[in-house]
Amino acid sequence: MAVLNVNPTRMNLSLLKDKLETSTRGHKLLKDKQDELMRQFINLIKENKKLRLEVEEKLQESFKSFLMASATMSPQVLEEAISLPTMNTMVDIKKKNIMSVDVPEMEFKTERTTDNASNYPYGYATTNSDLDLAIDELTEVMEELLTLTQKEKASQLLADEIEKTRRRVNALEYKTIPDLKDTVKYIRSKLDESERANITRLMKVKDIISKDEMKMEKSDRINKELV
Repeated sequence: MAVLNVNPTRMNLSLLKDKLETSTRGHKLLKDKQDELMRQFINLIKENKKLRLEVEEKLQESFKSFLMASATMSPQVLEEAISLPTMNTMVDIKKKNIMSVDVPEMEFKTERTTDNASNYPYGYATTNSDLDLAIDELTEVMEELLTLTQKEKASQLLADEIEKTRRRVNALEYKTIPDLKDTVKYIRSKLDESERANITRLMKVKDIISKDEMKMEKSDRINKELV
């Protein structure tokens, strides 16, 4: 805490009092924002953890099926079977505002390469059912995987915003507001001291004037007696 380098005048006192009031109000708003961000962040982390466990479990099942398929198929046949996809998949990304933080909302947009394209980019003669199962399981988990990506990105953005807000709250709470309070207190003490000094000077001037008036009255009275 420190006193700001300003002249101790009534105008500066008024300006600093307004600034202190604004800073105090801003601190409260930022504190409320930080609390709400933390609440949103904690809920998002819980959802993210639950969804991650589910996605990892489904991915493991898909990888197991793919491993079983690759065990009974030659690498060349397997590569040819999945090298030409029958669907084009794009990601549509929009924005959602959470406490002034823009978080992504993602959605898959899938188009078939041909009107009669199958879900499986291969023929059935050279492949087995394990590969079909792996494709189905992977297709099923893709939506949840995208949702998980969305939640993790949102968690990261909220965490960054929480850190920024925390710094601003701490700066106001431990630096700006105490410095303003100390400066307001300092200026008030200086103004009070100046006012007391002015009153003391006025009293001395009044005392001097009173003494001079008494001397003049005494002088006038003596002159009248002599006459």
